[in-house]
Amino acid sequence: MADTSTPATADDQKRTGGIAWAGSLVGSKNPDNLGYRYSTPSKRYRRSHNDDQDGGRELPQNIQIQFRNRKGEELAETIDIPTESSLDDLTTLVHSLLEEASDETNNKVPYSFYAKVAKNGVEDDVEVVTSLKDMLLNETTISTESVLNLVYQPLAVFRVRPVSRCTDTLPGHTEAVLHVQYAPDGKMLASGGGDTTVRFWDVNTATPKHTCKAHKNHVLCTSWSPDAARFVSADKNGVLVVWDPKKGTPIGKNLRAHRQWVTSLSWEPMHRHAACERLATASKDTTCKIWNVRTQSLLVTLSGHTDSVEAVKWGGEELLYTASRDRTIKVWNADRGILVRTLTGHGHRINTLALSSDYVLRTGPFDYKCLKFNSQEEAHEAAIKKYEEFSQKQGQERLVSGSDDFTLFLWHPKESKHPIKRLTGHQQAVNHIAFSPDGRYFASASFDKKVKVWNGFSGDFLATLTGHVGAVYQVAWSGDSRFLVTASKDSTAKLWEVPSGKRAKGTLPGHADEVYALDWSPNGGSVATGSKDRTIKIWKH
Repeated sequence: MADTSTPATADDQKRTGGIAWAGSLVGSKNPDNLGYRYSTPSKRYRRSHNDDQDGGRELPQNIQIQFRNRKGEELAETIDIPTESSLDDLTTLVHSLLEEASDETNNKVPYSFYAKVAKNGVEDDVEVVTSLKDMLLNETTISTESVLNLVYQPLAVFRVRPVSRCTDTLPGHTEAVLHVQYAPDGKMLASGGGDTTVRFWDVNTATPKHTCKAHKNHVLCTSWSPDAARFVSADKNGVLVVWDPKKGTPIGKNLRAHRQWVTSLSWEPMHRHAACERLATASKDTTCKIWNVRTQSLLVTLSGHTDSVEAVKWGGEELLYTASRDRTIKVWNADRGILVRTLTGHGHRINTLALSSDYVLRTGPFDYKCLKFNSQEEAHEAAIKKYEEFSQKQGQERLVSGSDDFTLFLWHPKESKHPIKRLTGHQQAVNHIAFSPDGRYFASASFDKKVKVWNGFSGDFLATLTGHVGAVYQVAWSGDSRFLVTASKDSTAKLWEVPSGKRAKGTLPGHADEVYALDWSPNGGSVATGSKDRTIKIWKH
């Protein structure tokens, strides 16, 4: 029987959007041609693998760049370099320009590089993560025909290995663990919780050293002195106890510090005073007080807030910062006990404060080398040197506040009462903020299950870290500022690589309930998490 069907015309194919035979070489000789083509024009051509890699942008072989430091000062003249230069190539070039190549110590210092990009009328910092080529392909608004300004900044010399496994589980608390904190020298871990006890643990052996019973209510906040010689805890009754960590006994008598519960503690930095004797306490009774813990005497009462004081920070200069439910931040002269200025802008209670110098103030004279000091004076000199080096790189001290109004504010509190920037993006209350040790970034944790990473100098948004399925309670940075660990209501902690990773580098599971407490050892060796399940877990590489 003869075939009476008629072949489809081009018009028929156009109408139906069917598939027409493309006819030529198929298979290994022409892998991009699959033997057919879509007659719908938008589907007709497949992008090759190379097209995807190039992002459709043609780049010149070389590009002119101008290196600048964070202060804007130029390094050498304009240089013509290959577009494919990697991060290591740029670092080597900066070393040679700074004439540091012969210096074995300085030659090991890595650098990060940033380019200024205009986005929606606002200048933003974009980091060179792998190579200049990759950055230029991602940021199409950067012109390759004009001189590219690259800002260089030194990074930590040492490298912290990412934590990945639970090495120890520390039982002992009979109620939720609310706080875990490593000593500044990294040798001991202290914890406090709802069972009214403070416990000290040996970091190396992961065994209990002392169980301290002096409180009669929940231990709400704890803090190590910068010289690691004292540990202080405060409870829901407003009682303050100063401990000797080596003996596990109270130093002096218990102090009834406030009429209501204590919300925050902050020590005077060691570079300001070698003895590390002064401590600031904030309370729900609307006051902040400064104590001498050696003489157990009250030095100053700072009153002026009209509602609960939620956070207190003792800055690297002579200033003290308090944040309150009354929506204000007050800046005080700690030596004279007088109000310097009031920072306003938040529309709801302020929950947390973070200083760009938090890490260097917390660790005092200690660093990753774990040096021992023969005297208090020697440690004091080391703390002064460490702070001066940090402040020279950083410039002025920066303060960030987080609030129930879902926003953050970046301030230069020593200079102005006006915020540098208002940071939006969170969809629920912001409950914790932490600056990276080098001050380049800060991270904010929120009840919206997200963590956001921001530029530590300009306040520009960098990344949202998504992965938690419950509210995020706390964040902690590794000592080299490359990793961030977060604790959540979803019973897990997560590890992130900053700023490149938007997905978690790893999940740290194992707790049976919400993870309230979190800390990363200053020497980078381990992470401690404390949970509502009454246990503490130690995580290592």
